[in-house]
Amino acid sequence: MLEHGWSEEVGAFTQHFDSADLDAAALMLPIVGFSPPDPRVLSTLDAIEKHLMDSRGLLLRYRTDTGIDGLGGDEGSFLLCTFWLAQVSALAGRTGHAREVFERAISYANDVGLLSEEVDSTSGELLGNFPQAFSHIGLLNAAWAIHQAERRAKRKS
Repeated sequence: MLEHGWSEEVGAFTQHFDSADLDAAALMLPIVGFSPPDPRVLSTLDAIEKHLMDSRGLLLRYRTDTGIDGLGGDEGSFLLCTFWLAQVSALAGRTGHAREVFERAISYANDVGLLSEEVDSTSGELLGNFPQAFSHIGLLNAAWAIHQAERRAKRKS
């Protein structure tokens, strides 16, 4: 993983070995404890944010134009991936940024606080499975990581 999953070209862990394609699933590396938020993970976080974030500030899982998944058409932005970004930002001590990303993602909850799987990048319409348990799990994990990071920062000051 560390040798073939890293691309010097994009400065990030990639979608598959010996590739330059990004995938927000690489944000799981620090979440599951595979790697701490070291310089390569932080570089991956920055590359994913730069190349997979839509105009609404939400993350695509990956670019569908590569054809890697064999499916035609576009997908919306995945709320779970956006919550992963918030969680990893918190784990890296970027608490202000983590909170911004988190608040942007939760703003897509409906009138009773439920989230879908995806958000249409153009219209902001909720797409996919609804309600989506994974989006809600991502919300909880990100909220907890932000809370913990802010507590650590407060103790240090």
